[in-house]
Amino acid sequence: MAVPLFNLTSDLIVSRLCLGTMTFGEQNSLAQSFQLLDKAFHSRIRFRSGQKLRGEVRNISAVGFGSGKFPAIKLYLPLRQVSGPSGQMAWIRGGPGSLDAWNITEAIDGSLTRLQTDCIDLYQIHWPDRYVPMFGEIEYDPTRNFSSVSVEEQLSALQKAIGAGKIRYVGLSNETPYGLMKFLHAAERISIHVRIVSLQVLYDSQLYLKNCYNFLCRNFDSGLAECCSHERVCLLAYSPLAMGILSGKYLSLDGGPDDALNLFRGRYAEGESRYSLSNSTIKKATDLYVKIAKKYGIHPVSLAIAFVLRHPLVASAVFGATKLWQLQEVLDGCEVELIPEIVTEINRVHSAFPNPCP
Repeated sequence: MAVPLFNLTSDLIVSRLCLGTMTFGEQNSLAQSFQLLDKAFHSRIRFRSGQKLRGEVRNISAVGFGSGKFPAIKLYLPLRQVSGPSGQMAWIRGGPGSLDAWNITEAIDGSLTRLQTDCIDLYQIHWPDRYVPMFGEIEYDPTRNFSSVSVEEQLSALQKAIGAGKIRYVGLSNETPYGLMKFLHAAERISIHVRIVSLQVLYDSQLYLKNCYNFLCRNFDSGLAECCSHERVCLLAYSPLAMGILSGKYLSLDGGPDDALNLFRGRYAEGESRYSLSNSTIKKATDLYVKIAKKYGIHPVSLAIAFVLRHPLVASAVFGATKLWQLQEVLDGCEVELIPEIVTEINRVHSAFPNPCP
């Protein structure tokens, strides 16, 4: 099947599915990674996302794309990200304490080197350089604020990279309504060049937002969706399967396969706390979504993907896969027709268990 395409701008077209590479080099060997890339490419996926991983894993994930072992790889539109304050993640530029101009420049140059390319199509700020509740937190605590790099400095560094031909478009990730509007307003103020880009942002969707969106986390619809709609900003929805939980495979009595999420037990605290089936609400909601899929003869993965792609503000869903059959289940989601009866049942579950994985 051919994955549908989406016009982000007049000269930037992406596929409705974006292949994430977080498992490449860790769960997948380089050869297996290229098998997934090959199948994705022949299914017309033209959008891939790089992740901030540890040394060798990061190098396999990034360098592999430019190695020449996969001739068509240059036809993929790369999405790369720069991370700000990173706590214990010292493998990201030594664990940067801020998202200042130096760190942004270093991150861009490092990505270009590893990707063996001259330009990155879409470059995103991975998370804000300020305190915001994220990854499962729901309450804002003003006492946790800290000194942060100004939005203007971040935009100026990105503007210079655009001017140098290193990146084409800019996006945000894990942002709030306040943060999104702050960037848009600052872009209008700081210079003629950025103001022009900002007008294109406002009228041609050239600023993009990458936030979580799935059955278990629909927080985007409470605030951010309004901002994106009025400012013509598209959503790149990550974790459409809630770290694989919505596949239903972790509902079994044995807790699911050992070579999937369970492989990293104890290593990704935020993911485990956010998507833990030890939480009875998450488990009940997941079980009901899986039952809806089975009732209508749809694979749970395909139903979850179809639901995300149905959202009018979603340009692409960023997913991961470690096996070819898993990739096929995601691809099948593009062909699922969500009839009104299915949507009604989905919304009924959401009303009973709203956003258990914020």
